[in-house]
Amino acid sequence: MKAVGFDYERPTALDHALELLARDDVSARAVAGAQSLGPMLNLRLAQPDLLVDITHIAELRQIRREDGTLRIGACVTHARLEDGDYDDATRGVLPAVAAGIAYRAVRNRGTIGGSVAHADPAADWIATLTALGADVVVAGPAGRRAVPVSDFVLGVFETDLQPGEIIAEFRVPALSERARWGYYKVCRKAGEFSHATGAVLVDPARGVSRAVIAAASGRPVVVDDPEVIHGNGCRPERIADLLAGTPIGGDAFEVNTHTVALKRAIAQVTA
Repeated sequence: MKAVGFDYERPTALDHALELLARDDVSARAVAGAQSLGPMLNLRLAQPDLLVDITHIAELRQIRREDGTLRIGACVTHARLEDGDYDDATRGVLPAVAAGIAYRAVRNRGTIGGSVAHADPAADWIATLTALGADVVVAGPAGRRAVPVSDFVLGVFETDLQPGEIIAEFRVPALSERARWGYYKVCRKAGEFSHATGAVLVDPARGVSRAVIAAASGRPVVVDDPEVIHGNGCRPERIADLLAGTPIGGDAFEVNTHTVALKRAIAQVTA
């Protein structure tokens, strides 16, 4: 199928983009890499009157380190994060995760902001940014607001974005030299969307000991409990309790799959 007809604008300033998205006479959608929206347009699952291309807004393509925080614009591509041409405050986490997303052609186009805004539970950046304790900065008609990524994703393809808002940037706390990181996803083959994801961050200098269970058909499950990582807390019955409120909580196979993913992420930290 082909997309229905739509108008197209490519602003170079964020304020202009927000003005276009705030129009009440048309249905407007922001677009960056279009790796998710493109197929939805062709299948006519999305039928906007206006597409606002935000990839030519300079501030959305920047990566900079400021006051102990790495600030990543929403239109930064997976490929750029993989290539590492920036001062990486995550000590290799971002390039490693980016390299496992789909394949290079997708990484050349897909953006970190588009991935999080789409809110597919299996998306790598949702699990990663949640584990890192990152904030998402949202820009809209009322100004800007910062929301923890763990609170921004509300469910399957559901976020805290309000009408007329877009993601402007992510703020990722810098990791200390003693920080350890683990990430493991269960896929049929490399680069595919995950069936179960485990992400672990241990950063003693900042008092962080966090595990994330993702790709669980809902928002990520965050576990700020050192026992899960350093003790005997990563057991199927414990993971079943953590997943009890999710759509897969009663499925023993799914619980075991997520237990394996988290255990293998923990093994990368504790080895």
